[in-house]
Amino acid sequence: MKKTAMISALTAGVLSASIASAETTKVGVLLPFSGVYAALGKEIDAGFALGMEEFGSGLDIEYVREDSEADPGKSVAKARKLVLQDKVDVMTGLVSSAVAGALRDFVHGAKVPLLITNAGDNSVTGAKCSPYISRFSFSNGQINRPMGTWMAENGIKKVYTLAPDYTAGREMIEGFTGTFEAAGGEVVGGEYTPFRKTKDFGPYLAKAKASGADAVYSFYAGGEAIAFVKQYDSFGLDETMPLYGSGFLTSPLYVKAEGDAAVGVTTVLHYAPTIDTDLNNAFVQKFQSINDGRSPSEFAVAGYDAAQALALALKGGADDRASIAEAISKVSFSGPRGEVSIDPKTNNIVQPLYVYETVKDGEKLTQKVVAQLPSERDPAGSCSL
Repeated sequence: MKKTAMISALTAGVLSASIASAETTKVGVLLPFSGVYAALGKEIDAGFALGMEEFGSGLDIEYVREDSEADPGKSVAKARKLVLQDKVDVMTGLVSSAVAGALRDFVHGAKVPLLITNAGDNSVTGAKCSPYISRFSFSNGQINRPMGTWMAENGIKKVYTLAPDYTAGREMIEGFTGTFEAAGGEVVGGEYTPFRKTKDFGPYLAKAKASGADAVYSFYAGGEAIAFVKQYDSFGLDETMPLYGSGFLTSPLYVKAEGDAAVGVTTVLHYAPTIDTDLNNAFVQKFQSINDGRSPSEFAVAGYDAAQALALALKGGADDRASIAEAISKVSFSGPRGEVSIDPKTNNIVQPLYVYETVKDGEKLTQKVVAQLPSERDPAGSCSL
């Protein structure tokens, strides 16, 4: 960091050392601003900007934004530029689990703090955890494990699973099936569909229909989620086999595009804009006021909370990469999704989870929260920080 100004304690009164100097903090924002996940990247960036506006008063922040295109190879090149050429003090972003996995070794070796705002790759806060990587979104297993137990306890005994064939798809389904089976449920079949290549889900839905399952549990996101939910409805499966899944299936960011096909779909996630608390209601109102009335999604709240964590670290006296990383790993606060903290054993977020059903309210689709599940921690496993 470059010191740009000093305030004399003689003229300003008794000030702490952390406030006595104004410093420029360079923040590298690495998100997909183009391509299949562009909407997610822009939503996270909007949440982060709102969070810094609200919590970063008095801080001198300089942003360097790079488009990851959700491509692992390009993301590594962009991260190297941010760290080695732009000399950022901290990085934030990442949407794709594959990108997170590809960046882990570089981030760890460069010893630059990274605040993940979406990518759920289990390993970066698990077997390949790093003191320089903290997550403010979720891990793929964390979201889905409690849902397996909840569904079994609520009378769903046989399930068919569907998800895209890449890291997030497999880790989310594995998280669900482990707890579902442990609670007495049976997974009667499942498929991993070719990622970004599957346009027609008909053959997979036909297998699900013939499986004898009580319900389908799935994970899809972005454009794939829209196509899947619409085809599930048009196939008529929703009439006999209710659709469950991780909340990305019916994210507020794109549920409007799914239309009435999303009605009745029940999902689990760490955030829904209809969580009825003072903090969340205030956040929703602020976000809507600058986004044409649109409600925030789970992507926006991850950026917003990451900004609050960074502001807390900087205002607490963190003034270089090492001290920022250490301070970030110790933050805890109340936010729109509830009480959140960083688990010191993994650097993964600890947060409550919400089961919600997509319902029709007049002409609008909204989220009806039907259950709040306890805060979920990832097992430390082989992680050693």
